[in-house]
Amino acid sequence: MAQQIQPEAGAAGAPEAGPKQRSTRVVLMALMIAMLLAMLDNMIVGTAMPTIVGDLGGMAHLSWVVTAYTLATAASTPIWGKLGDMYGRKGAFLSSIVVFLAGSALSGMAQGMGQLIGFRAIQGLGAGGLIVGVMAIIGELIPPRERGKYQGMMAGVMGIAMIGGPLVGGSITDHLGWRWSFYINLPLGAVALAMVTAVLHLPKKKSKPKIDYLGTVLLTVGITSIVLVTTWGGTEYAWGSARIMELIALGVASLVGFFFVETKAAEPIVPLHIFRSRNFSLMAAIAFITGFVMFGAVLFLPLYQQSVQGASATNSGLLLLPMLLSMTVVSLFAGRVTTSTGRYKAFPIVGSVLMVTGLYLLSTMDTGTTRLTSGLYMAILGAGMGCLLQITMLVAQNSVEMKDIGVGSSTSTLARTLGSSFGVAIMGALFNSRVQDEMTARGGAGVTQASAQLDAASLAKLPVPLREAYQHAVSSGTHGAFVLGAAVALGAVLASLFVKEVPLRGAGPKPSDAGPAVVPGESAGDPAPAPAPVESAGGSAPAPAETAAAPTVRERV
Repeated sequence: MAQQIQPEAGAAGAPEAGPKQRSTRVVLMALMIAMLLAMLDNMIVGTAMPTIVGDLGGMAHLSWVVTAYTLATAASTPIWGKLGDMYGRKGAFLSSIVVFLAGSALSGMAQGMGQLIGFRAIQGLGAGGLIVGVMAIIGELIPPRERGKYQGMMAGVMGIAMIGGPLVGGSITDHLGWRWSFYINLPLGAVALAMVTAVLHLPKKKSKPKIDYLGTVLLTVGITSIVLVTTWGGTEYAWGSARIMELIALGVASLVGFFFVETKAAEPIVPLHIFRSRNFSLMAAIAFITGFVMFGAVLFLPLYQQSVQGASATNSGLLLLPMLLSMTVVSLFAGRVTTSTGRYKAFPIVGSVLMVTGLYLLSTMDTGTTRLTSGLYMAILGAGMGCLLQITMLVAQNSVEMKDIGVGSSTSTLARTLGSSFGVAIMGALFNSRVQDEMTARGGAGVTQASAQLDAASLAKLPVPLREAYQHAVSSGTHGAFVLGAAVALGAVLASLFVKEVPLRGAGPKPSDAGPAVVPGESAGDPAPAPAPVESAGGSAPAPAETAAAPTVRERV
């Protein structure tokens, strides 16, 4: 096993940068495929669900097909991040791909709804490692100064998944059958697995850390309880029911116990010292709020456009195109600007202000709002989220030491995931309440909460007074949901004002032709990496050596 030091930019031997750039591009392509798998799966499966129920039966357990996946993903996210920090990023990432593909293959072969739910949980376990692995590997391969443009590409993948998922899912289900909604992951995952195995070279971890079993169990129970409360509350069980109260008590007790255990553990699953960084804590809060707003918008905008504006549900992903296209373009722009200037504080501020503005404008929509107007409002919201999605991850990673970049990435990802759970639950509860009240007030009690998913074709069959009452009710419901979203998003504006612009690691003179550097490893024989500009409780202090010209190491096996 030999290690080779990469020459400084412009030094002799720089021509070797060409192959390294190509290798980096291959790795990034594999990472994008893995990210696409994680983001695309629920979109495709959601479209296939009616066919799955028709084949397997088990309508009463339909929601668990999605819930099992979501629970497993959320619960495993911090665990995968810590495994990468302890045992090596590459091994953890490859393992998550294998678990995800195994779950996909088993889901495609399921012979009953019970089997499908169990196999979806396995798939979700792997998915939790895919997203965290992608972000952590980018964090280890590429200095923060260069990282923005690559993470912007990942936001583009998210947009593609949200737009193309329903279209791909519908086409696969119609022409190949619902089982191929899962089997389609296998060739894509195999390509990513082969590319990462062949090209990605990262230093191996040679320590033998102690595993924080108790902390892992407590965190898993706590996250599971939170997700179940937000999933079941107001739907399966009333918010004040004994079951919801029990889950809340269990979740609170588990998380309190988790924080106590983490202060004593030798290798905590989530080192609490990372929250001493003001920037990291602020980015986690902004990520939570972004998830709250984003997934609430994704849920209610198509419903409004189908119910009030008469849009077809067939191409439901295209209804979100103004928001997702704006989000993707702005995210790429923000990444490029951050790379070229090293400055980033403006993006959280501008992004959160645009997010509040977009949500407020969306709350003003009524039964007379045109598709062009709603599209413009969505574009403003998308631009705000584009400023925030990847910058929050970039700043979070820059706020922790390299040895904690896995847990830093997973904590930020988990914050966004939990935010989406709360957003869908709370905004959904408010929406349903407003729809019910409005229908009752307008004498349209025949259309209740249970029928709040009427499509344009079903609405056309309703009597005119009932149809108009329902459209006004949906308009009122979306108004309430987006007003709540705007109020929550004000928290992101406040948090962004306190962000301190700590210089990005590697933010010195950019190398001319050297391509993205490979971060030094922590294995024996590696030169020590340059200290990172990590914040302390009393402020931040840039490291003395913060230039991209410092020698870096690639371990070749």
